[in-house]
Amino acid sequence: MNGLRSWLARRLLLGGGQTVAVVLLVFALTEALPGDAAVVLAGDQPDPGRIAAIRETMHLDRPAHERLAAWAAGLLHGDLGTSLTSGRPVSSYLADGFGPTLLLAAVTLLLLVPLAGGLGVLAARHEGRLVDRLISSVTLGVYAVPEFAFGVLLVTVFALRLGWLPPTAVGYGDDLLAHPAALVLPVLVLLSRPVCSLARLVRAGMIDALASPYVAQARRYGLPGARIRYTHALPNALAPAAQQLARTVDWLLCGVIVVEALFVIPGLGTVLINAVAERDVPVIQGLAVVFGCTAVVLNLGADLATYRLVPRTGVAA
Repeated sequence: MNGLRSWLARRLLLGGGQTVAVVLLVFALTEALPGDAAVVLAGDQPDPGRIAAIRETMHLDRPAHERLAAWAAGLLHGDLGTSLTSGRPVSSYLADGFGPTLLLAAVTLLLLVPLAGGLGVLAARHEGRLVDRLISSVTLGVYAVPEFAFGVLLVTVFALRLGWLPPTAVGYGDDLLAHPAALVLPVLVLLSRPVCSLARLVRAGMIDALASPYVAQARRYGLPGARIRYTHALPNALAPAAQQLARTVDWLLCGVIVVEALFVIPGLGTVLINAVAERDVPVIQGLAVVFGCTAVVLNLGADLATYRLVPRTGVAA
């Protein structure tokens, strides 16, 4: 128990340091962007005096370190700041975009885990045979296709040519759950690469686990094949896949910008794109904090899952 506590303390300290580093890096990168919100608000033919007045009103004329210190002080009280372009709290932007992104992530995960696990176990059971070669070839081929290209292909075939599904979520608002047809193509695109990577990891883990001494011992005791595969071999095979699954969840919640832009879904990715276009630094920074904390929590959860599945890995950690 003491070993677990010290390991958990190290992970929490590392995660806190990573979050601080992400915040500082995003602030530095947003400072390097050409122009700012004052230039955007001033219009197409801005007057220098008007830009200066707007910049003073927004406190953009203050030194960067003062603005960073003021924003960091607000974070300590749970205040993510206020949008420069609309005056709304940054938390309201996050609340508006979180629902569609969370829905896409949840539906994708519900399909991803059983599909990737099933394909990986099936390929491992038939190692070297036709089923294994077919699954490996298909997953490798699909993984090589970028999400944007795969999305365009799906829209062209199933929306424009066949007319079976809507090409975008335009007209459905935020309530995508009431229009499941609008979710089909985005979910297929989000599934394409994670299914391939997870299935290959599960396959490799299952092959190693099925060749291990403890599985051979279980076979000598006459245990049923299904019990050996799913009770003894699969937990060890899932340990490396747990890390990849955490990165996948992080990507689903924080990095679906391409998919949301392609299918016009009003999620966090769309909020980020609009904030960058408007040079709305507080919104960008607020998203960075949420994304950074999400990544830290998910990776910590994956480490804990790995520790529980294969306790001996905690020694190395």
